[in-house]
Amino acid sequence: MKTLIALLFVSLSVSAQQDIEALKKDFDKLMQTTTYGKDPKAGKYCEMRGFKMYYEVYGTGEPLLLIHGNGGSINNFAKQIPVFAKNYKVIIADSRSQGKSIDTKDSLSYEMMADDYAELLTKIGVPSANVIGWSDGGINGLLLAIRHPEKVKKLMVTGANLEPDTIAVETDIHDWADQIYKQIKDIKNKTAEEKQAYKLFHLLAEEPHIPVADLKKIKAPTLVVGGDHDVLRPSHTLTIFQNIENAYLWIVPSSGHSTLIVYADEFNKKADAFFKTPYRKIVFKDRFF
Repeated sequence: MKTLIALLFVSLSVSAQQDIEALKKDFDKLMQTTTYGKDPKAGKYCEMRGFKMYYEVYGTGEPLLLIHGNGGSINNFAKQIPVFAKNYKVIIADSRSQGKSIDTKDSLSYEMMADDYAELLTKIGVPSANVIGWSDGGINGLLLAIRHPEKVKKLMVTGANLEPDTIAVETDIHDWADQIYKQIKDIKNKTAEEKQAYKLFHLLAEEPHIPVADLKKIKAPTLVVGGDHDVLRPSHTLTIFQNIENAYLWIVPSSGHSTLIVYADEFNKKADAFFKTPYRKIVFKDRFF
């Protein structure tokens, strides 16, 4: 019986791994074939703050801003855009120095990007929006709510962190990013491509630095999300949740950093319900139900 159970466990594990590999291949194919991020009808440039920010808008309704992660682009949300465009005005951009939002200057920080998104909303006439941020986009979302609270109605962040250290980041991921960063940093006479990689890995290895106390400034209802095997420690995701006044927590089982891809349907439904339902303050006897 023990042998049978062991074989069943191995079989299920192999099957789960094969499913993930299939999802990876499907998503890679989607990234190559989707028109999101290169749609001539929806795409525009917004000139501001020393560069031209590329963005696309889809659908009508309550504004929803989507913010991608490090080195990403608009197409990373290919599983979200068509779903949310049915009920929301989806606003999505390539962050500074990424995708089509070219910025050749040496500096790049999360604070700069958060300010960029606030300016984008202002420039296109959107006073405030619901926000979903993934990874670095989650960091940008937190900073947007801290630095420009009037711009954020509700906030959903997945895979975000406050610090770049191993209190926040799993050790293997931290060491991997740090090693690559140091290798690029040591290159003298960097090519344009190496300068770009240096800026992005600097974010991974050296930033962010968001004081926990600053989370108290976030008044927008917030849904904090993380995979139970994310690149960020679940304990750190819990810390973010515990220090935002009006927050919910969702730790997704059997999930890494790409919850909104691997569990796209569940993620999209959870986000839609969060944005459409008034925040519920759960205290005292309400905790029983």
